Amino acid sequence: MTSISQSRNLEFTQSIASKSARLYARASELMPGGCSRNTILRKPHPLYAAKGEGCIVTDVEGVKRIDFANNMASLIHGHADPVVMRAVHQQLEKGTAFTLATEVEVLFAEHLVNRNPGFEKIRFVNSGTEAVMCCLKAARAFTGRSKIAKVEGAYHGLYDYAETSQTSRPENWGDADQPSSVSVAHGTPRAVLNEVVVIPFNDTKRALSILDRHTEELACVLLDYMPHRVGLTPATEEFVQALHGWTQLHGALLVADEVITFRSCHGGAQQWYGYCPDLTAMGKVIGGGFPVGALAGRREVMDVMNPYTEPLLFPHSGTFSANPVTMAAGRTAMEIFDNDAVVSLNRLAEQVRKQISEAIRLADVPACVSGAGSLFRVHMKPHPPSNYRQAYVTSREAELIMMMLEHLLEQGFIMINTCSGALSTAMTVQEIDQLAEAMLCGFRQMRKFMTDPA
Repeated sequence: MTSISQSRNLEFTQSIASKSARLYARASELMPGGCSRNTILRKPHPLYAAKGEGCIVTDVEGVKRIDFANNMASLIHGHADPVVMRAVHQQLEKGTAFTLATEVEVLFAEHLVNRNPGFEKIRFVNSGTEAVMCCLKAARAFTGRSKIAKVEGAYHGLYDYAETSQTSRPENWGDADQPSSVSVAHGTPRAVLNEVVVIPFNDTKRALSILDRHTEELACVLLDYMPHRVGLTPATEEFVQALHGWTQLHGALLVADEVITFRSCHGGAQQWYGYCPDLTAMGKVIGGGFPVGALAGRREVMDVMNPYTEPLLFPHSGTFSANPVTMAAGRTAMEIFDNDAVVSLNRLAEQVRKQISEAIRLADVPACVSGAGSLFRVHMKPHPPSNYRQAYVTSREAELIMMMLEHLLEQGFIMINTCSGALSTAMTVQEIDQLAEAMLCGFRQMRKFMTDPA
C-alpha cells in the first residue's frame, strides 16, 4: 500500500499539481461546490477515485486506502464483487432499461419478501429518499391523514417533510417537551413544518406525550431503529414497543426507515425487536452498488398503489424504478448476503467496536464508540449518546473528529465524515486490527493536543 504520510507543510503545494486538484478546479466551474453530493468534500479538494476492489480504493494519484465508508454504507460486499459483477455484465448484454416488465424484478421481489414476514408486498424505486417519500405518501393515502411524526435529528433523505429537524441546533430546537419543527433548506414552506411532529429518540414518556396531542391527525410515525445522526445508538425495546402500540391504538402507521440498517439482520434491524412495522423503506445495500430504493409492508397498505383498485389512492410510477441492471446486482448481492454472512459480518463489527473501545481506554481520552450490527461510530465525548441533543457535536468535538479523520486518511483509511464506519464482507480481522492500531495512535495524538498548554 502506497504511503501517504507526509508533511503538512508540503501537502498543499503538492496538491496544486495533483490530478485531484486539477479535477476539482474544473469541477468547481461546473457544479455548486464542485460536486453533486457534499459528502465527498474535504479541504483543500476532494480525493478522486480511480478504482475499487474488495475493501481497497485507489485514487487517481495511485494511493490505496482501506474503505470503511463503503459509499455511505451501501456496498455490503465492498467494491467490484466478482459475483455481483458477473450478474451485472450478463444483464448489460441483454439491455439496461425497457418499457416492459422484467423477470429479474419478480425474482428480486420474491427474494426480499422471503427475508421478512412483514413484507407482504413490495415496490422498487431509485433511492432511499424516494423510498421514504413513497412510504409517507402511502401512509397518508391509507389513513386519510396528513401529519407525520419523526425523531429529532434523524436523517431520512431529501424530502421536505422527512428532513425536518435533522439539523436543528440548541438555539432553535426548542423545549425538550415540545421540540420545534426546524427546516433544513432555506425557503421550506411553514405549512410543511406544521405537518411534522418532532419527538425525542429513546424518551418514551416525552414521545408519547407529544404524540397524544395529535391522535386524530397523524398518518404515521417514521422511525429509524438506529439513526446515524442521532448517535448510531439502537432504539430501546421500550421505545419501539411504545411507538408500535401507540400507532396500533390510534389508527396511524409505523413506518421503518431501514435504508441504512437493513444490513443489520437478515430481514432488517426490525428483527431485533419482534415488531413488524406497517411499511419499511429500504435502499443502499439492496442495490448491489447501484442506485436503489424499495418499500415493503402490509398488503392492504401497499395496495394504495395498486392501479386496479377503485379508487386509486396513490398513483405511482418511475422511469428507472426496478431498473434491470440494479435488480440483477441487488438480487445477487442480497442472495450472497445470507444469514450466515450477516452473522459473520456483525461479529467482525463487534470486534472492531471492542478494539476501538480498548484504544480509547489505553489512550485515556474522552471518547466512546456506538453502533450495532455491522456499523460503528466514534464520538468525541465520554459516553454514548441516547438522543440527538446528547449526540449534538460541539465545535470542539468537531475539531477533534476532523483531526482523527485526517489522521486516519493519512494512515490509509477512508471513513464516513462523522467518524463512522460500515463494514463489508470483503474485510477481515487484518483490516480491523489495522484500523484499531491507527486509531490508538490517533487518540494518543489527540490526548497530547488536549493536554498541551500551548
